Amino acid sequence: MASRTSRLTKNQKLQLCGLLGNVDLTFLYKASLHGYNATTFHLRCDRQGPTLLVAYNSSGYIFGGYTSKDYTQSGQYVTDEDAFLFSFQGKIPVRIKVNSGHHARLDDSRGPNFGQQLHFCYNNQPTVYNQGGHAFNINTALMYGNDGNLIECEVFKIEQISQVSPEKKAWRNVVWTANRREELMKSIKTHKVSSVNRARILMIGPVGAGKSSLFNSINSIFMGRMTNKAMAGSSGTSLTTQFRTYPLKDGRDGKPLPFVLCDTMGLEEQTAAGLDIEDISSIIQGLIPDRYQFNPIASFHPDEQKSPRPSSLQEKIHCVVFVIDVTKISLMSSKLEEKLAAIRTKVNSMGVPQIVLMTKVDEACPLVEEDLQNVYVSSYIKSKVQEVSSRLGVPVSCVLPVKNYSQELELNLNCDLLLLTAVQQMLNYAEDYLDDAADAV
Repeated sequence: MASRTSRLTKNQKLQLCGLLGNVDLTFLYKASLHGYNATTFHLRCDRQGPTLLVAYNSSGYIFGGYTSKDYTQSGQYVTDEDAFLFSFQGKIPVRIKVNSGHHARLDDSRGPNFGQQLHFCYNNQPTVYNQGGHAFNINTALMYGNDGNLIECEVFKIEQISQVSPEKKAWRNVVWTANRREELMKSIKTHKVSSVNRARILMIGPVGAGKSSLFNSINSIFMGRMTNKAMAGSSGTSLTTQFRTYPLKDGRDGKPLPFVLCDTMGLEEQTAAGLDIEDISSIIQGLIPDRYQFNPIASFHPDEQKSPRPSSLQEKIHCVVFVIDVTKISLMSSKLEEKLAAIRTKVNSMGVPQIVLMTKVDEACPLVEEDLQNVYVSSYIKSKVQEVSSRLGVPVSCVLPVKNYSQELELNLNCDLLLLTAVQQMLNYAEDYLDDAADAV
């Protein structure tokens, strides 16, 4: 007798949920149990709201599709901009969105189809059939190894989990007022850094996580207007190719602020791509100069410089900030996770305190997108803070949600408060390091 449980592993379920947000998967249909039959499929899956289909073939491929629209057997073409196909390539599900201007599927009485292009349980058989078309850009060799023989097909109902903590009780306390903003600004401006002129804070993170945008956002707050000093944007590879040190000032002609933000090349999962772990060690030791051009296939060597010398405490890094995109944490590859763990081990061995900033919280949670003040009310954001803490091996108290400025033209109070709170924590952690260094002398 066929099992009533899914063939998906716990990790695979988490990865698929990561494509859909804060959701639960509820079993509706399993072909080996209910039959490869269109009538049974519609009996169990019609009018169930958003659904996820997961197919398994005899070559070991796991693939399928998502539709946010009901199955109703209306005979009509369905427009669904949220629809997508997916395929596990390694441990990560790769999403293929429906092409603009195309229908996501034909809502007929036959088995499930996507774009009337990819048909599952075709002709009531354990088969997937590619009819061809333009709704989805499908590479069948990559998606399912050109093996149309199914050993299973499962359909899940997608249910949103409530984003609000019980009784709307905040799990961290934040005072969302202009007075609090001014208090934080004053505290940061007047902060006295012991032993050095300025605390040096190093930002590390995967490509696209928002390191450069973080600097631009913090700089914007103190300049009183939107700035774009560091190159930021969306790209498959790091837009930052140099080591950059960014001193900040209180306004255009104001006094220097007591910290410097250091930007690096983004991390990539490939071995000879992105920032090299040995380069991070050299940066922390204060050996790499501003505007040094990174070489992903060869790490920095001090003898490259004309006059190598021991670096002073002033030149070293006093706090490391990991910048992580919350929308991608569940989809982080094992290789990238291993690279981050290796960096953490290296930084720990050098005694440098670390903090994690979780960016794009508004994109991750509709409740937060609606109102940024809900960030510490959202149970979903709380679960992501816990997930980041677990995957990176840092205390929950060291994980702070923030929102960078991306499309705004004016400063926003709530955005400023989250960013300024993060800066205050960076300075506190840097001070801990400097105190420890002073005690060791």
